[in-house]
Amino acid sequence: MDAYKKEFIEFMVESEVLKFGDFTLKSGRKSPFFMNAGAYVTGSQLKRLGEYYAQAIHEHYGDDFDVLFGPAYKGIPLGVATTIAYDALYGKEIRYCSNRKEVKDHGDTGILLGSDLKDGDRVVIIEDVTTSGKSIEETYPILKAQADVKVVGLIVSLNREEQGKTGEGTALDEIEKTYGFPTAAIVSMSEVTETLYNKEVCGRVVIDDDIKSRIDDYYAQYGA
Repeated sequence: MDAYKKEFIEFMVESEVLKFGDFTLKSGRKSPFFMNAGAYVTGSQLKRLGEYYAQAIHEHYGDDFDVLFGPAYKGIPLGVATTIAYDALYGKEIRYCSNRKEVKDHGDTGILLGSDLKDGDRVVIIEDVTTSGKSIEETYPILKAQADVKVVGLIVSLNREEQGKTGEGTALDEIEKTYGFPTAAIVSMSEVTETLYNKEVCGRVVIDDDIKSRIDDYYAQYGA
């Protein structure tokens, strides 16, 4: 596993973005872990987060894209932080773009924030995590309605590796099959478990035998 991935896993725990315990997800599933990218709130956290995303994008998609699109609302700071980091790490000037939840009819009008989209733009979509793929159902039509863009791929921070809506693969697998563009994550949940099992982070063991057993049970039921 690349060093930046191990650092990112510990970073999620240190930032209290990735937690372990008992959680009820929006889907109704009872999960032993929960991720909330909204817990990245400081300048140093956002700087590091953008760097981890930039490294993962560069690894999976190289430099062959023009725009980083972060769907509202959580995708907005992700897109901005990663655009800045990409320039700093790789010297490539990319544009950031996001959508508004409601179309603005005065001043800076329209549904987009940041850069406009134009025909031929190559776009990477950036999100925190994808459990069901519902956000892409909303995002993809918005992108295609603005211009004849090519979606190069989707990047998320964590691949939960559990069944999507059809039960025939993960949500990321289903997105690839439905929309025809590749998907990737900074890390997968199996990499998280491998890295944190019986290891101390911030002075405590995050995944002990009990949590590990509950994670195994969860994936026996919901794993893709």
